[in-house]
Amino acid sequence: MTLTLEATARPMTRKAEALRKEGRVPAVVYGPKTENIPLSVDARAFQKVWKEAGETTVIGVSVDDKTIDVLVQEVAVHPVSGDPMHADFYAVDKTKKVEVNIPLSFEGVAPAVKDLGGTLVKVLHEITVSGLPGNLPNEVVVDTVLLKELDSVITVKDVVLPEGVVAAMPEDDVVVSVSVQEEEPEETTEEVDLESIEVEQKGKKEEGEGEEKGE
Repeated sequence: MTLTLEATARPMTRKAEALRKEGRVPAVVYGPKTENIPLSVDARAFQKVWKEAGETTVIGVSVDDKTIDVLVQEVAVHPVSGDPMHADFYAVDKTKKVEVNIPLSFEGVAPAVKDLGGTLVKVLHEITVSGLPGNLPNEVVVDTVLLKELDSVITVKDVVLPEGVVAAMPEDDVVVSVSVQEEEPEETTEEVDLESIEVEQKGKKEEGEGEEKGE
């Protein structure tokens, strides 16, 4: 089932700030075969759909009695509140493959961490894939249970992807690994031999007195 979002055509004369005060998010739809279409969407409705779809699930944007299949390409958010300020929708053809970055979700407990005291190192937080828009998942799960030894790694080729979706990056790139915490050498404090210092200082003092007498 495709998520849908109602939109309204946005005249270029309407200022973005005025729309935001009305509880709407200024947006634009564009694509290789779609002219730029300025529009606006209800802020609450957009946040709900965006949270569910992310940037990899096709959304049907309804505007002017037609529905355009899009992916959320980019969202500008307020630096303080985190509220969406502007959204870019990329019009897609469901029959043609697209290349996108999918967030990675790490699950399970690595035996190399639990039993051998290693440290989990997440090298990648997203993976670039290629596939038809309808086959793209919201996230890709990486099972860290595969990390059984201290030198274990999970690479791109080990990541399980949905049917019809393939990785679009080097298969040997490391996704997650286990590192060994090196023990810091203990700082050694040399004991100060006070007696030798006193003898040395006494010797220097006597030597100085001898030079004075010899003058």
